[in-house]
Amino acid sequence: MPEADLSEVVRQRIRGLRQARGWSLDALAARCHLSPSALSRLETGNRRIDLDQLVALARALGTTLDQLVEPVDDTDVIIRPVRHQEPGLTTWVLSRDAAQHSGRLVAKMRITPERRTGPGHLAVHPGREWFTVLTGTVLLHLGERRLTVGAGEAAEFSTMIPHSIGALDGPVEILTMFDQDGERAHAESSGETPNGRPIPEDRPAAGAP
Repeated sequence: MPEADLSEVVRQRIRGLRQARGWSLDALAARCHLSPSALSRLETGNRRIDLDQLVALARALGTTLDQLVEPVDDTDVIIRPVRHQEPGLTTWVLSRDAAQHSGRLVAKMRITPERRTGPGHLAVHPGREWFTVLTGTVLLHLGERRLTVGAGEAAEFSTMIPHSIGALDGPVEILTMFDQDGERAHAESSGETPNGRPIPEDRPAAGAP
């Protein structure tokens, strides 16, 4: 990104963070030892921002210098998910690889009645899972319970409870979010590690919810 464009993005971030906190120019200026007029010129582009001012502004706004000056690129915005398919289940991972470091991963799943669920197909692994139903009706086996979750509804549960997610009376689509342990269990059930490589033969695969 050209330096001039990045400079404008930084100014927008400063102004946006200030306004999100409900602060006037005077309030932020007092926190970073600038005059209100100097801060106004910084925000409008009539004055260049030096490094010391950026550090002070980042601290006052409760962010970091890296976050203030992070370049904007379309590749940091658009995610083009790769489809993974197995009997009765199609998965599109909607999070970036970096999401694994934050502990949460988001995916869209299409489940059809061919997917085997219920007694004999229940999984247990550390973590929690959340999903919302986009279309259809989910049949959720959770321990001894047999629950139906309809379109527009959501479910959240501990994955230490034996569980499986299936389709009732036709295909369903869900948007799901799970932590690293849940993501690993989903990947291993399909014979792949989270990065898409096959699981070594001496490593047992875990059942997926």
